[in-house]
Amino acid sequence: MGDRPIFLARYKNLLTRGSTVAMGLVLAFGFAAGIVFWGSFNTVLDATNTEAFCISCHSMKDNVYQEYTTSIHYSNRSGVRATCSDCHVPHEWTAKIIRKVEAAKDVWGTIIGRIDTPEKFEAFRLTMAKREWTRFRANDSLACRNCHNQEFFNYAQQDRRSAYMHEHMLKQGGFTCIDCHKGIAHNKPELEGLEMLTPSRLVAEAEERRSGGTVRSWRNDK
Repeated sequence: MGDRPIFLARYKNLLTRGSTVAMGLVLAFGFAAGIVFWGSFNTVLDATNTEAFCISCHSMKDNVYQEYTTSIHYSNRSGVRATCSDCHVPHEWTAKIIRKVEAAKDVWGTIIGRIDTPEKFEAFRLTMAKREWTRFRANDSLACRNCHNQEFFNYAQQDRRSAYMHEHMLKQGGFTCIDCHKGIAHNKPELEGLEMLTPSRLVAEAEERRSGGTVRSWRNDK
């Protein structure tokens, strides 16, 4: 009887040590599994951001990709290329995941063949374009500004109209990159009144302000 409390105490200690070891093994396994999962998840996520993945669907490769290869974002004097994900996938983690979830409907559209012919693609082009323009306008053309910083523009090397538009946007706001650069990488749908700010209006405003010298680049005009 006198040994019983000692036996129970030893048994309790054994169970406690066993629980501690088991808990340690569970935590170690969970940590390792988390690293493997996170690494695999990011690898797959990065793969879906590549140009090769984007054009693996022939509706993209045969349509917008062909337009993109003739644009300055594909080939230019500096050799810096903006790929599909640079413009269509946010860089920030949370926004990127939200965008990936939204892209699920694009996969469904591919499965059901919504744009699997040039004719279907053209018929749906305006709908797709408006969706992207709305997204760009909502975040103040963040995808553009990830690469282009207005603070560092050399306005003296821009033509008169561009210099005016860019400085006006920087100082006064009211519009964003996508309002004037809708066709920068892909063909624009044919639609009257497509631009929010037409080039003719911008040029007229630029000419009116030129005499006052309010735009720095005009001081160097000859």
